[in-house]
Amino acid sequence: MQIGKYKLKNNLIVAPMAGVTDRPFRMLCKRMGAGMAVSEMVASNSLLYGSEKTKRRANHEGEVDPISVQIVGADPKMLAQAAQYNVDNGAQIIDINMGCPAKKICNVMAGSALMQNEKLVAEILEAVVAAADVPVTLKIRTGWDKANRNAIAIARIAESSGIQALAIHGRTRACAYTGDAEYDTIAAVKAEIKIPVIANGDITTPEKAKYVLEHTGADAVMIGRAAQGRPWLFREIEYFLNTGTHMPSPEVGEIHRILADHVQELYDFYGEYTGLRVARKHISWYTKGLVGSAHFRHQMNQLESVEEQLAAVDAFFTEQAQSGSRLCYREELAA
Repeated sequence: MQIGKYKLKNNLIVAPMAGVTDRPFRMLCKRMGAGMAVSEMVASNSLLYGSEKTKRRANHEGEVDPISVQIVGADPKMLAQAAQYNVDNGAQIIDINMGCPAKKICNVMAGSALMQNEKLVAEILEAVVAAADVPVTLKIRTGWDKANRNAIAIARIAESSGIQALAIHGRTRACAYTGDAEYDTIAAVKAEIKIPVIANGDITTPEKAKYVLEHTGADAVMIGRAAQGRPWLFREIEYFLNTGTHMPSPEVGEIHRILADHVQELYDFYGEYTGLRVARKHISWYTKGLVGSAHFRHQMNQLESVEEQLAAVDAFFTEQAQSGSRLCYREELAA
């Protein structure tokens, strides 16, 4: 899988997720086998460049190449400026968000709402490609709603505008994250264009990744929600694609080590006050399905110091290890 001059180590990509794919999570997923990770979306509004949130999202210190930053907006000139700003701050690939279904994004005609206006799509893509001296990629959905699946038309515009790779989530904007993703539209797009196509949506197991790659002919798969609390999913998929067999599920001790390191990186990245709060959702994802985890999560969410949070995590996993508990992630994800 190659994007511009960047050759990825494999065809497994971490999807951009607001509030999730911060630098610690991206770095962790890359260590656990992902070939690339796309950042949280960065607003194109130049007034936000000085905000603490935007500065954090532009912080790529220590991150393994290639560094892909997603920008969101609806104004071609502002998006072009945002691309330049992020390239100046270390972005090696710029990704344009035309896939987000959130109302607050679509209400300002950004994200997947842009798929309703193919003329504006072309203007945005041409402006960003001209402004950025790095590869530009695009993320879309299959269309605005089931009656208006125009992914093929958008894909042709993207290819002619100089976009280097296209990621497609197998739902329309109207579907949001409900129902099942469909992959026939992705296969149809792949048959129409020559640039790399990345399939996204409901890829939760190694078997599903293999199926989607074969069914669509896509060059790569992009994984989002299934990796929350399970960053090792990338190494499991890579192993399965290479061998046709499964790696053993991670043991409780390894999960504990990965989580402890991740939480510490969150404290270091955000500071203790915010890091503690960001860590809560990750701890919840890591522990889902383990014996007694519901009670643990409720108690853990009341804690107000990093010392208490770390002690609670250590105590919970010590108890898990003593009881010999082990979570079968593949079975849970497939359920």
